[in-house]
Amino acid sequence: MRFVLCSLSLAALFAALPLKATSPSGTYSDIIMYGVPTPNSAPGGITLGPDGALWFTEQSGNKIGRFDGSGPITEYAVPTPGSNPSGITSGPDGAVWFAEYRASKIGRITTAGAITEFVLPTSNAEPNGITTGPDGALWFVEEQPSVSKIGRITTMGAITEYQDAPGSSPLWITTGPDGALWFTEHDAGRIGRITTSGAITDYPIPTANSAPDLITTGPDGALWFTENGGGKIGRITTGGDLTEYPLPTPNAAPDGIITGPDEALWFVEQNAGHLGRITTSGVITEFPGAGSDPLVIVVGPSRDLWFTADVSNSIARAPACALGLSASFAGNTLTTNFDLGVAQRATWTITAGSTLLLKKHGPPAIPPSQFSLTFTLPNEGDVVVTSTLANTRGHTLCSEWTTVNTQ
Repeated sequence: MRFVLCSLSLAALFAALPLKATSPSGTYSDIIMYGVPTPNSAPGGITLGPDGALWFTEQSGNKIGRFDGSGPITEYAVPTPGSNPSGITSGPDGAVWFAEYRASKIGRITTAGAITEFVLPTSNAEPNGITTGPDGALWFVEEQPSVSKIGRITTMGAITEYQDAPGSSPLWITTGPDGALWFTEHDAGRIGRITTSGAITDYPIPTANSAPDLITTGPDGALWFTENGGGKIGRITTGGDLTEYPLPTPNAAPDGIITGPDEALWFVEQNAGHLGRITTSGVITEFPGAGSDPLVIVVGPSRDLWFTADVSNSIARAPACALGLSASFAGNTLTTNFDLGVAQRATWTITAGSTLLLKKHGPPAIPPSQFSLTFTLPNEGDVVVTSTLANTRGHTLCSEWTTVNTQ
């Protein structure tokens, strides 16, 4: 675990920020990467286990990993060789359940590391996403286009399969706020809904070749999902009304998405290597430094964010923290606009060049707050306006900066 101790002086507060003075605008998040012991293991799914640790799948390593955030990573070999474990979730029985993509099995691992495997009735099914359903069973998707089924398995191992539209290639699944399961249809470009009795409804996504990947229930009672091919974040109500939000970075390929402890949606961008955040009103912030090929994201035990980075062979931690800064200058008045959200107590600092404008200690900002502040500045030419949140030890959690011309 890395700890950086520093005072609340401005020099220390901004020491961690990369190239702030020479960048016209930018963002920073305190993302820390932890390498997986097995080389080239390709960590994929990740979940918070019933024991308060992070559990994740190693797709190429054919293992299940466990990390408590401070000690060494523990790995457990999956009994079936080449099973390619993918999706993973905390089960209702105090164990962790996972999908074995290549083996067409569902796995169960106790917190002590004992693994049981259940063979699916359909061969070559390619199970992927898995979640605990509202009925106390595990629900999963079978991604193989020629199969395209939704599966259900009880904690005793009884399996039922429901046929989705052929070629839909369902990829991920989550429990919705309406007592049904919602899933992405990657190849068909649709969002699906299945009741616990097996009735399926499909909702087309307006963007062609959207390739929806992961899906989660948002803090607003809607379902939020990533469009890996469309470069957008999607939102669908339980009534089927769908909205799309384009990402600022082209070809970012968003993948994992989760509701954060700050009541915003957090996601990772597979191609761009960004950590992203979108509020329920659609304000998007992107943070660099998320490693190579980040895939799945989850909320950890200490109100932080954890995600897997496939090619970087790491799992990563980041604070749930963003500022949504924009700034403009007119008539000696600097106007700064924010969409401030942070899931822990923090010190908020605003500077314009070398001038300290604001330093305020405050509680968590949940949900995110939109507001504006104004300041009077002398005419000095280009000035870098910086907004920073630091924790109670003075360590920078996140920062955002932009340049304004004051002449």
